[in-house]
Amino acid sequence: MARFVILTGAGISAESGLGTFRDKDGLWTRYDLREIATPEGFAANPRLVHDFYNARRKNAAEALPNAAHAALARLEKALPGEVLIITQNIDNLHERAGSRTVLHMHGDLFRARCTACGHAWDAPAEMAPGDPCPACAHPGTRPDIVWFGEFPYFMEEIWDALRRAKTFAAIGTSGSVYPAAAFVQDAARAGAHTLEINLEPSETVNDFAEARHGRASDLVPEWVNEVLARTG
Repeated sequence: MARFVILTGAGISAESGLGTFRDKDGLWTRYDLREIATPEGFAANPRLVHDFYNARRKNAAEALPNAAHAALARLEKALPGEVLIITQNIDNLHERAGSRTVLHMHGDLFRARCTACGHAWDAPAEMAPGDPCPACAHPGTRPDIVWFGEFPYFMEEIWDALRRAKTFAAIGTSGSVYPAAAFVQDAARAGAHTLEINLEPSETVNDFAEARHGRASDLVPEWVNEVLARTG
């Protein structure tokens, strides 16, 4: 059972150079989400969607994990079987930092999925309309990303983990997107201590028992050190 359930959002990867979505200069200010992050947008213009995610895949591959990612990996290594990371991010910086128990609720930029049979596989650096599925050969592969209007992955596992957690921490997330915005309430109802670590107060900050505001690369290592000092 994971004693520590940790939700991470775009803010934890921003310090690694990956763009956030909802800030004043975020990705949604430069792109129409209906065109590049919906099934309808993909059906209308798959080339545009693939170009967008190809660029994001390249950006993510060139980015490096930061101190916050490294601290969470250190926590998991020190407390095997007791740490679960749920991430809204589609990059692989948690894994590259050394975390092994990571649920990508919004999908994985480095995976591809068939629109016909649902088979998923490791994505190439460049995807294109007409790429055949390796399982059924259907020429309609897409990034394995949860788009607007689609249901997030791993939700049964996530709800179960939240009900069992002793500590729930949300790091670098705006608190504005459901169902993740409700995780703190579910964890609190089950008796978990709840903590927000964010650059500034989120939309759900009042739902947390504790809040720390500042750079994730500063605050997450501090928090992990405190946890390990208590549990060590």
